Order: sequence, then C-alpha cells, then structure tokens
Amino acid sequence: MAKEDSVMRAALSIITRQVRRSWPRMLLWGLGFAVLSQVFMLLALVARFGALPNYVTFYDWIGNVVRIITSTPSWADIPPIIAEEWLIEVGRMNYDYGTGISVWSLNVIPSRLLVLFGLGVLIGLAASLARRESCSAPERRGATLATGAGAVLVAMTNATMSWVVCCATPTWVVGLSMMGLGVSTSLALERLGPVFSYLGFALLIATILGLALRKRARQRLYRETTHA
Repeated sequence: MAKEDSVMRAALSIITRQVRRSWPRMLLWGLGFAVLSQVFMLLALVARFGALPNYVTFYDWIGNVVRIITSTPSWADIPPIIAEEWLIEVGRMNYDYGTGISVWSLNVIPSRLLVLFGLGVLIGLAASLARRESCSAPERRGATLATGAGAVLVAMTNATMSWVVCCATPTWVVGLSMMGLGVSTSLALERLGPVFSYLGFALLIATILGLALRKRARQRLYRETTHA
C-alpha cells in the first residue's frame, strides 16, 4: 500500500510540474476548445438545415443572474437555474407564422462554456504529457484515442443546440436527432447526459494519470540504466 501511495504521489508530482510548465498552452487549449466547439455546432446546424442564421439575440446574463439570486427563495435552487441561463442565441427564424418561430438555434450558455474550457485544458495537459520525447508511438496513439473518446463524450453531452421538432429545448440530444435518431429515442436518452459527461471526464483523467505513470516509469528506468 505504501508503495502504491508513493507511485501515485510521484505521478501527481509529474502532473503538477507539467501544469506549471505548460499552463499558458493549456489555457489556450481551453479557450480554443470552448470557442471552436460553438463554431462547430453552428456550422453543423447550417449544414444540416441548409440555411444561414437570420437572427442573433444577446441576453443580459449578469442582470439575469442577479435577479435569480435575489428572487429565488432556496439557495439550493440557484446554481442549477443559473447554469441554464443563456448569453447568446443564434438561429434561424421562420416568419411564415405571425411574429415568427425559431426553427433551430445555437444557445451559448456560460456554464457549458466553462465545462468545455475545462475539457480543453485537460486535453492540453494530456497532449503535453504525450509529447514525442515522453512516449513511444503506440503509447501516443493509445493516449490520443482515449483522449479523443473522452472529449467526444463530454463535448457531445454539453451541446446546446435546439430544434423546433425537439420541443425547441437546447440539449445535446438534438444532435442525435439531427443525425437521424428518432426524436422520442433521443429525448429518452437526455437523462443520461450527465452520466456520459462524467464518464468522459473520468476517461480523460485516467488517461492523464496513465501518461504520468508511464513517464515516471521511463524516468526511473533511465536513472537505473545511467547509474548501473
């Protein structure tokens, strides 16, 4: 048990040193991933429906958060309500019916941006640990596959697209419906979103720990070989 604790401490020490060394790059990974994910979702909507967005709405996110805090009786209800507040809405409005109805839209939600930022930071950390001088080619390929799988799970379940066919609610299962999965089946899967997201983060963290352990083992082997 003591040996296992020592190994884990060494791995965490390697991760800490890597964070200190690469934190500016990791922040860029986070910012880039958060922004590009929004761009990708918007392009996917445009490609799927074959039409450009014709409206953009900016919401008073800060003012809405203040109102939620001051008007919500239970403090336990405040975080989940704030987590669903919109910042920007970009979409396609159909004006054939009265004042118009939003056919599809991308909803930029700060809480989801924060999650995607954290995802990008973890991807950047994994990429730093898996750089050429630290891992062999097969190890890098395995780390890339695991990181990619984790990223897909998290990014997919934090998508904020809405479609009038899916009750116009911004949720990750809209993407599944757009790809051809039945609407009722997609909506039934909605409750599994947090589970898939946690699994994605768990896979990323496990990959980072595995890379750190591999790096520790290689460093130890190098020291033993050098002093032999």
